[in-house]
Amino acid sequence: MSPSEAVVATLSLTDYQRKLVARDKTIEVLKRRIAQESRHNQMTPFAILEQNVGLEKVVARKTIELENERHELKKALAELRLTQAQLLQAQKMESIGQLAAGIAHEINTPTQYVSDNVGFVKTANRSLLNLLDAAIAMAAVMREKMADEPTLTAFDTLLKSSKIEFLRHQIPQSLDESLDGLGHISRIVAAMKEFSHPSQNKKEYVDIRDIINTTVTVARNEWKYVAELETRFADDLPLLPCLRDMVGQAMLNLIVNAAHAIADSLQTREQEKGHIVVSAEQVGDMMEIRVADDGTGIPEAIRERIFDPFFTTKAVGKGTGQGLAIAYSTVVDKHNGQIRCESKPGSGATFIMRFPLVVQQEA
Repeated sequence: MSPSEAVVATLSLTDYQRKLVARDKTIEVLKRRIAQESRHNQMTPFAILEQNVGLEKVVARKTIELENERHELKKALAELRLTQAQLLQAQKMESIGQLAAGIAHEINTPTQYVSDNVGFVKTANRSLLNLLDAAIAMAAVMREKMADEPTLTAFDTLLKSSKIEFLRHQIPQSLDESLDGLGHISRIVAAMKEFSHPSQNKKEYVDIRDIINTTVTVARNEWKYVAELETRFADDLPLLPCLRDMVGQAMLNLIVNAAHAIADSLQTREQEKGHIVVSAEQVGDMMEIRVADDGTGIPEAIRERIFDPFFTTKAVGKGTGQGLAIAYSTVVDKHNGQIRCESKPGSGATFIMRFPLVVQQEA
């Protein structure tokens, strides 16, 4: 929700509060009026009863109206609190995005230097090894003609002490591992830049695999210690019209929740790691994304409340209850999609998001 929408929600909340006060005043005025008429006009008991019955009907009707207003007020309060949370989250993400983009740039430049230099050393090492092989072959030829030559004796001694066969294997392996590590850093930097890039509240057609892979990389520190994560993509996935950063944020919330659920379950079961599966496929005119885990699961008693703003079962300091509410708002409110949860306590949970593949024109 934009800042302007938040202002409208605040004004609506104030209007509801004024209506509540007005209803109370109306009931009090009616009570006073009946009392005054009873005193001054000396009405018959039947007339008084008739007016009391009428008053009770008015009070009953006003009570129903008040209850409806109270329900609307409660709903408006929840929406306003979620809006405020989303605005705060958006501001934080914008700040983090700017910071991440700067850090990514600062990391990327020296990483590229190191990567290029390691690549050069790897190429140079091959040349040196070729040169060494030629020198060893030449020494073997010369040894047949000049067996007692001091230079050849010194060369043989140096060759034996250098453990050349070990170095021939270990140096290329070390360089390959260094290049792999630098490649991983580059992928993390690219994911940070991609994840922090704002969509300017404008939908664009994107490859959902890119969003998922980027989010998995960004969230890796949350799941790598407690779970093995697997991605499954159907063939020929169409492009998805969406707000890329918001879908990424919803995906991040679901993956982090899955990791936390598995971490909780590992405390009571003999297993080193759990399993998270993130999948995507086209179902009719919708893109379906699933995030499944084998964690603690969600009790049926609270399953209907998990998408409520600020609802959480986590300990204080472990979560604010905004993650699933923001995911719900992203899928349902921002994309006219659907989200639901399938779960059995002790058997994990699967969150299913469906996004329309056709952009609906806004009124």
